[in-house]
Amino acid sequence: MAVEARQDPATRAGALKRIADQLGVHPEALRTWVKQAEVDDGVRPGTTTSDAERIAQLERENRELRRANTILKQASAFFAAEIDRPQR
Repeated sequence: MAVEARQDPATRAGALKRIADQLGVHPEALRTWVKQAEVDDGVRPGTTTSDAERIAQLERENRELRRANTILKQASAFFAAEIDRPQR
């Protein structure tokens, strides 16, 4: 609804404010949603919602792998030190 109102030159001025008031949301929130919808539709450049979700997922996976790698390095160093100790 907001995207269509913005495309029509007759209703473009103040369209988001008017529609936000009708929906009972803050105009800035509606503007952000419309902007993201335009990005998702390919009308405006930017990171799409699906790309942002995928990036967040990959960042979580990367953090988890780095943590596992650190644990494995510490365990390796611990067991290497145990091997080097003289036996009683």
